Amino acid sequence: MYFSATHTAVHVPHRAAVCSWIISYCSMAKPRGFEFWRSTLKGARYVVAPMVDQSELAWRLLSRRHGAELCYTPMLHAQVFVRDANYRRENLYNDVSQEDRPLITQFCANDPEVFIQAALLAQDYCDAIDLNLGCPQMIAKRGHYGVFLQDEWDLLEKMIKLADEKLSVPITCKIRVFPEIEKTVKYAKMLEKAGCQLLTVHGRTKDQKGASTGIASWKHIKAVREAVNIPVFANGNIQHLSDVQRCMEDTGVQGVMSAEGNLHNPALFEGRSPPVWEMAEEYLDVVEKHPPCSLSYIRAHIFKLWHHTLQIHQDLREDLAKAKNVAGIVEVNRQLKQRCQEEMAKDESEWNQTGLPFPHWICQPYVRPPPKDPNTENGQKALEMKAVSVKRALEDSDGTNDSLSKNKQKKKARNPHKNFCPELKPKYIKCEQCGNPKGNKCVFNLCRGCCKRKAFKEVADCPGHGLRFKTKALRQCNSDTGGGLTNRKPNSQTVSTAVHDPGHSPDLKEACPGYGQQ
Repeated sequence: MYFSATHTAVHVPHRAAVCSWIISYCSMAKPRGFEFWRSTLKGARYVVAPMVDQSELAWRLLSRRHGAELCYTPMLHAQVFVRDANYRRENLYNDVSQEDRPLITQFCANDPEVFIQAALLAQDYCDAIDLNLGCPQMIAKRGHYGVFLQDEWDLLEKMIKLADEKLSVPITCKIRVFPEIEKTVKYAKMLEKAGCQLLTVHGRTKDQKGASTGIASWKHIKAVREAVNIPVFANGNIQHLSDVQRCMEDTGVQGVMSAEGNLHNPALFEGRSPPVWEMAEEYLDVVEKHPPCSLSYIRAHIFKLWHHTLQIHQDLREDLAKAKNVAGIVEVNRQLKQRCQEEMAKDESEWNQTGLPFPHWICQPYVRPPPKDPNTENGQKALEMKAVSVKRALEDSDGTNDSLSKNKQKKKARNPHKNFCPELKPKYIKCEQCGNPKGNKCVFNLCRGCCKRKAFKEVADCPGHGLRFKTKALRQCNSDTGGGLTNRKPNSQTVSTAVHDPGHSPDLKEACPGYGQQ
């Protein structure tokens, strides 16, 4: 296309060509690989991991005060981030601070277009976008994201490539390893080729979680680091600063990420183990200066920091769980500090013996007990101990709840009449279409959702569910044809034909001759 201005012809390129040039320019202009790590991330070595409901602004600022050089936001759900403006404000837009940089925003997603939409909304508030490919929890399995995408290489390649082309900030990934080192290396190289500019490798497989967490494999991380030409962060087995230094020496990675170690000791990257109340008081001070912060986040952090002490002072554990505001949490923290200082004043022989490396009031890592061998019990073979394996009863015959799980005991405490025995639960007739319980008075023998769809489609009524589609249609019809329903009550004959009767379903045109002739 051309136009003339003072006899000068100017060529206006096609829109698609302009868009292609802009994408290409953005891709070239943003820093990549090691340049991105050195310039934008300032060569960060000590990294705070993305933690759901735990790596919020206040905690990130506390961690930065004590040695952290790079932080991630909590994992955000891309679909919700795109759909919900409040979610965006609460989880990113309101958490803006000049002290909180460099910062990487992490998303979970399984749809390339949704992921890009979310990333575009977030890119102006961070230094990079990270795709979560490491979450092993059941919610990630149900939502089909996190580590449960690690076998879908075509999808991941498309998502990373699209992000690398369209975003103005680099795209990074956090992954878990496969059992085989060779497959893990091939996986990492695929992500690098697609456009990933920095890779965080958690040295555990997707099955290593909870009681089966075990030890992270630094061999896998080292193999990945040697195979790719982008910066690599290591994640796993980090409890002290000495672990950080040893990991970097053994694997050759550019940085080390900590999650649980950081939650139990925010001063980990300083190489210090301060008294718990020092970190707790500083955190609560940061919370006060940078509102708003969810009470559940604050409570969770205080529980983590005081974990070892709360095993001893169970009464304060209950008080912390029931605290209804920040002031309540501050008071529990004050009492814990007071009790610990009183214990410190005693002779060391009178201190509570916990078997920990340090006294319980010192920040230190929580070490999960090793998983029990399913074939043994108390060091002896299970077959020798028990001839028959009996499942735990849901409830004792006398109605006591001693055999119930803790969660069910809490429910029973709130509702003493609640029972958990399947035989005693009332039986419901199922909806004929979807299997949910049907409405007791539904004329169609359906649940409310199915009934509403059927009644709307057939222009029928269901008094049991309070649906009046036919009644409203008759009133509208009589009003439009001069039936006078707007000025008088309908007679009994009109009302009786307005309710759906499975044995007799009069046609709407018969009940209202003018219907459909407007």
